[in-house]
Parts: sequence; structure tokens; C-alpha cells
Amino acid sequence: MLKTLLGKPSNNSATHPDIDMNNIPAHVAIIMDGNGRWAKRFGMPRTMGHRAGAEVLKKIVRAAKELNVKALTVYGFSTENWKRPAAEVTVLMNLIKEYLMGNVKEMHAEGVRIRFIGYMPALSEELQMIIHEAEELTKDNTEITLQLAINYGGRDEITRATKEIIKEVQAGQLPLEAVTEDVITSHLDTKEFGEVDLLIRPSSDYRISNFLLWQLAYAEFWFTDKHWPEFTKDTLVEAISAYQKRERRFGGLKDEE
Repeated sequence: MLKTLLGKPSNNSATHPDIDMNNIPAHVAIIMDGNGRWAKRFGMPRTMGHRAGAEVLKKIVRAAKELNVKALTVYGFSTENWKRPAAEVTVLMNLIKEYLMGNVKEMHAEGVRIRFIGYMPALSEELQMIIHEAEELTKDNTEITLQLAINYGGRDEITRATKEIIKEVQAGQLPLEAVTEDVITSHLDTKEFGEVDLLIRPSSDYRISNFLLWQLAYAEFWFTDKHWPEFTKDTLVEAISAYQKRERRFGGLKDEE
């Protein structure tokens, strides 16, 4: 049943306008929302929705690579998700393991570099080992960087970065007056891809849910009513097309203003 549902064609594939391949957002972030609501719609348990979401992620990573997106950061498990029922948390953690163990070699062959952001020490030793192996195997790949946010929270990330900077200042390694935005950025989990160009959130919620608080300062936001398991390459193209119609001014004015 799951494969049948995920195999349905996009309802709007014929209506997407062409996109300018010279104006592709370098860093796209996605809050993969709506797995549980999608499953409920079809009378399935929430866990089936999460499995469907994991299948969709495979397709979207490939689609983003084909569209020349340089970095794709996805919200897999937040610091607040620990509040969910223990059984659901267990399923989510197992899905992360399954996703990596079942897909890393294929992604490696396709040139995908895998990175993880979030507080890793809170995860099981087994999962930490799998994460480390995935990062090591793919570290030299250059087609696209997939950043999986696991046990991640924007406030937690900034707090951890602040503590590290304070330690360096106290140790005399970093003068206080040298603490700049660039220094803070370099201490965040994202480091290399610190600025998000486009944030996508499916499933009709219009908030960022403690995701990439620093990095989203001048990102363009795009929302859709579709749940994450319904997301397709056509949906990604639609989001990028909308992004290309925006006037990005970064706090400044257009020439005619």
C-alpha cells in the first residue's frame, strides 16, 4: 500500500514553469512535516508516515542534485521531538539507522556528501558510529551535501557555539573584540553552509520550529499544503520557481527605490 501511495504522480507536474538553472538556490532547507497527518488520512499508523517520508527523502536528494542545489539541509529529529511517545521516538531512531545503512553506499556512488548537525552525544553509541561512518565514507564527495539535522535545535546550536567561543576567549585564544558574526557562524554546526537561500515547509504550518535560527536570517520562505510524503521533484521545482521570482535585497533597497 505504501509504495502504491508514494507512486502516485504529482497533480501539478504539467503546470510548473521553467526554472532558470543559473539562479538555483545554493542552500535549500526543508522541514519535513506532515508524515503523521498523511498517514492518518489513509488510516495508517503514524510510523508508516515516517517510513513514507524517509522514502521521499531519497527522491528529493536526487532531485536536488539534478537541479544543481549545492546543499540540502533537512530537519530529521528536533531537540523537542524527545517529548513524543517513546515508541514513536524509537521508530524514528530506527528509521534513521535504516536510512543510512540502506542508502549510504548508493548516495556515495552518486557523489552525495553526508553531514550531520545537532548534538550527537545524546544519541545511542550505535547510531553515533553509523553516523561517523557515513560522514567518513562520503566526506570527499562534491555533487551535493546532504545535512541531516538529528537531535537538532537552533537555540541549542547557538548555545553550544556560544559556550565554545567563551572558552576560547577565557583561554586567551580569541580576543573578545574579535568575536564577529563570521566567528559565530564558524562555530555553528553548519559551518560551510551557513546561509540558507530557501526554506521549504510542507503540511500547512507557517513557522520555523527552532530550525536554523541563525542561518535563516535572509532566507526566502516557501510553504505548501502538501504533506511531506506527497512531496515530489515537481514540488521542489515549484518552490525554486517561486524563489526565482523574489527580489532578494538583504535589508537594502532596489536601485529604483
